[in-house]
Amino acid sequence: MRSLSPQQPTKVSTAKTLEKIQSFWAPKLVGSLNKAYEIKLAKLSGEFVWHSHPDTDELFFVISGVLTIKFREPGASHELDDVTLAPGELLVIPKGVRHCPVTQKGEEVAVMLLEPTGVINTGDAATTEGLTNAVEDFRQT
Repeated sequence: MRSLSPQQPTKVSTAKTLEKIQSFWAPKLVGSLNKAYEIKLAKLSGEFVWHSHPDTDELFFVISGVLTIKFREPGASHELDDVTLAPGELLVIPKGVRHCPVTQKGEEVAVMLLEPTGVINTGDAATTEGLTNAVEDFRQT
């Protein structure tokens, strides 16, 4: 029997990839795990939309800047405490939990996201002008 040749692993520079990202709230695919999970990088600024992911958890890892994940949706009866993340900190948001990422005073924040393949960043919210759910594949750039 012949064994399959291993595929050469590809190194990803988060710093160089982030330099190429020109838009906010538009995650860029930089890797995958077992074709089941996607690793994405994104730049964020301002406030996103209130949404949840009914079928999956979502991981935010802050690379630079300060990101607050709001859990206190206006008009909602159940309120969780907001969580603020500094560089090097991460947060896993459980499936079904409504949340809204927001940066401090419009500051630019860089994050790494880990989500199951095909997850839409706007979750159960309708696509909102300027907040895209399209993920561009940056693995070959």
